[in-house]
Amino acid sequence: MQRFGATGLIGRRTFLRAAGAGFAASLIPSAAIALAGTQAVFASAYRDRSGAFGVALLSEDGAIVHRYALPARGHDLVRQPNGDTLVAFARRPGTFAALFDLGRAREPVTIAAPASRHFYGHGAFSTDGRLLYATENDFDAARGVIGLYDATNGFARIGEFDTFGTGPHDMAVLPDGRTLVVSNGGIETHPDYPRAKLNVPTMAPNLAFIHAKTGDLLARHALPRAMHKLSIRHLAVDRDGTAWFACQNEGDIAEPVALIGRASLHSGAFELIDLPETATASLRGYVGSIAANSLTGHIAITSPRGGVAFSFDPASRAILATRNEPDLCGIAPSGAGFRYSSGDGLFGTARHDVGFDNHLIALPAARR
Repeated sequence: MQRFGATGLIGRRTFLRAAGAGFAASLIPSAAIALAGTQAVFASAYRDRSGAFGVALLSEDGAIVHRYALPARGHDLVRQPNGDTLVAFARRPGTFAALFDLGRAREPVTIAAPASRHFYGHGAFSTDGRLLYATENDFDAARGVIGLYDATNGFARIGEFDTFGTGPHDMAVLPDGRTLVVSNGGIETHPDYPRAKLNVPTMAPNLAFIHAKTGDLLARHALPRAMHKLSIRHLAVDRDGTAWFACQNEGDIAEPVALIGRASLHSGAFELIDLPETATASLRGYVGSIAANSLTGHIAITSPRGGVAFSFDPASRAILATRNEPDLCGIAPSGAGFRYSSGDGLFGTARHDVGFDNHLIALPAARR
């Protein structure tokens, strides 16, 4: 059985080269000591006991190396490939994205969504780091869009693409650098009714592949009509460029249905994956996060509703490792395994006085 929390892929020296000496010099002594001893660096949004929100950088052994303040609740984060910027997106229906300079331990700069849009909590950088893509809601038209932000010009918003669906949530850039994949969850929302799901009886989720330069639709896959209440939410791209997607069931969860699937632009494949029935049942109709390990090829998922995380082999579909913790959701690849976090403040084996939000990332090094 493979253990969660294996040695990290992102080394301390690599992180320090990317972040710069100014970052380490600005840390308080205890944080600097924690950073000096770590083999990997992770990041997650959080809420503390006072109700304040922020982003934490964490060492492999679980220490919080640094905290950044956020104006409201954050959701997912993304690191710029060729620069020092870390972006935290507001949780839907938030209207800010916070930009952190990893070269300096200072407070973030925020950018705002246009008046007729809000963020969905996720985004991605182009492979050259020059563009930031963000999933957004054109809420008056109930239309999903990808906001385009110029990272070379203060992250000015320079346009948008259609996502060819309603309620886009997660998105990713495929390894070819030319293709975006977007999970259109199918759920209509409006900021006048912040967390309400307005169209569950008629929702129509899909997975769309979109040209990263032109915004043209390359392929779109929908679930069978009988499964239209299975909202496609989160994504992970494996080492072969296959997009793995995770769902939440807006229908009756009494009878478990497959919540994990995969799609390939090149082969045209699109399928749900049947895992062992007991594993599927333990998810309680909801997958909160999904990750792919490029070293092993394994996939891992979490369910805060079920308080469970497990990894599996895509070829055999055998469950490889399982963790049971309350409100378990964040997960990121780490060495030959995965590292996880929870809303109860758990990261690895350490526990903190904060509740970590749904997503956890390992910080890749900038390519100079």
